[in-house]
Amino acid sequence: MKILVLNGPNLNLLGEREPTVYGDNSLQSINERLSAKAEKMGFQLDFFQTNSEGGIIDKLHEARRDCAGVILNAGAYTHYSYAIRDAIAAIKIPVIEVHLSNVDNREEFRKNSVIAPVCRGSISGFGEYSYALALDALSYISGDEK
Repeated sequence: MKILVLNGPNLNLLGEREPTVYGDNSLQSINERLSAKAEKMGFQLDFFQTNSEGGIIDKLHEARRDCAGVILNAGAYTHYSYAIRDAIAAIKIPVIEVHLSNVDNREEFRKNSVIAPVCRGSISGFGEYSYALALDALSYISGDEK
């Protein structure tokens, strides 16, 4: 099973950007640990990070062809990108929304997700472990628990 791990704006700065909020691990180190977990589960991960809204939409469209699901951290686009929301709604594979921080304990604008209603589920507040939980969730909903 192939899963796309799609990260949006500013996540390339993990480890440097507000470590008290997002942790001090780089995106590369998070991806490496997630990849090791996926390998043990028999899954293949495709990682992609972009700071552009169009890049996220293009990858979602591509994923519908060869991925069983998507783990998406859309960053700030979560709160206002109806274009990303529509791209998720247009594809038939499950998308799990992920956030490192607990968005409900942060600024008021972060409490609203325009993509959540079209995602299969949302996981936030567990730091990098949010990605591992999303991987477990995709395994569960695909019926391929390992």
